[in-house]
Amino acid sequence: MNRVTTRLTRRQFVPLASAVATTLPATSLAHVRPGPNDRIEVGVIGLGSRGFNLIDAFLAQPDVHIAAVCDVTPLHYRDRPWGKGTAYGTRPAVARIRRQTKASSGDKPGRAPAVYSDFRKLCERSDLDVVVVATPDHWHAIMALQALRAGKDVYCEKPVTHSWKEGRILCQEVARRNAIFQVGSQQRSMIEFQTAVKLVQSGAIGTIERVEVGLPPGYAKPMGDPTVTKPPAELDYDMWTGPAPMLPYMRARHHRWWRGHRAYGGGVLMDWIGHHNDIAHWGLGKSDSGPTRIEAVEWTPPQTPVYNTPHHYTIRCQYDGGVATTISSRNPIGTKFVGDRGWVAVRRGRLDVSDPGMLESGPPKHMRDGTKIHVRNFLDCVKSRKRNAAPADTGHRSITPGHLGYLSHELGRAIRWDPREQTAVDDDRANQWLQDVAFRSPWTIG
Repeated sequence: MNRVTTRLTRRQFVPLASAVATTLPATSLAHVRPGPNDRIEVGVIGLGSRGFNLIDAFLAQPDVHIAAVCDVTPLHYRDRPWGKGTAYGTRPAVARIRRQTKASSGDKPGRAPAVYSDFRKLCERSDLDVVVVATPDHWHAIMALQALRAGKDVYCEKPVTHSWKEGRILCQEVARRNAIFQVGSQQRSMIEFQTAVKLVQSGAIGTIERVEVGLPPGYAKPMGDPTVTKPPAELDYDMWTGPAPMLPYMRARHHRWWRGHRAYGGGVLMDWIGHHNDIAHWGLGKSDSGPTRIEAVEWTPPQTPVYNTPHHYTIRCQYDGGVATTISSRNPIGTKFVGDRGWVAVRRGRLDVSDPGMLESGPPKHMRDGTKIHVRNFLDCVKSRKRNAAPADTGHRSITPGHLGYLSHELGRAIRWDPREQTAVDDDRANQWLQDVAFRSPWTIG
């Protein structure tokens, strides 16, 4: 049964593996890729806070033109009261793009991008080279696959997909089409994390014994107003909900706070695992592999029915070679590698080591957000067709321990995992759980 607690029955859903409906046909692979000196035409889906960050990062590149944007609302203020703080949605996005284009091209405003409320129309455009997906998690797979099947390369925010099964399908599609797919795990493009991984892989701390991955806690109580109301008039709530169950609208489960419910996201656990556990996998040389045993322990539920993702959580993992990891809200934020000759701990803007002598030139300088660098790496690979910093399979592997942590918690026991075959070992029930993903009709994925 779908793990989202609702009153909907399975008859109201369409199975994940069924034939594709309400999706684009698998269009031509003969899309003319941009050359080294060509401008890259970009479409952006999802115009909230992260979408605006990515608009800024893409427009900072001299060879990018944002030709189209898409969102289900023309204007909103995220979780703030109406009219307070930064405005988001299609109208502010168009104004931002025109303003930034004007600043780089002279006195006149830049050409306004085309505006869509249905992402399928954006993906149909034959002039786009790249589609950016910056929506809530429950939309990632459908939108990314739409873009891939329309011959586009994709930049998609993490976690790359909402369910494990979606991740498998997405990785297969990327490989089949030889597409460039960048997951928004921008820490791979930040110098402090790159330095930490180099130290670990160079043997500076000896043989790795364990890794401590620290993520923020989840939501213990409503993070906004939990009153059930009619959706705002300017919001297409049916389209925003899309493949998820149609839950009653409330601000506590909408902008920013949607990830607290499994209908839309995987909690703060899945929001951050694609960052700090991604660095753990990178340092361990497991970016194309994974753990062999996973167990959820010390799982604390929220103190409200508004959410159904854990407030506190720990996932214990074992890897080949005897390395143990913990992914936990109880660990210090970041990634700490512990070896038999020392340790390295890294988080955004900070790198600590057990022996300062490991850093011959001192800590790395110019620590800053890596989004622009990450975007540049993606664009360079769109042109060169070389493997990029955070491809789909890497992003999928990085978050798999989170999916398996939810599975372990659901079944009340540890999961033995074959990372090569990506199956639970001698465990039909676990494997069925991973396949048992369904969408609200008429949305499907193939």
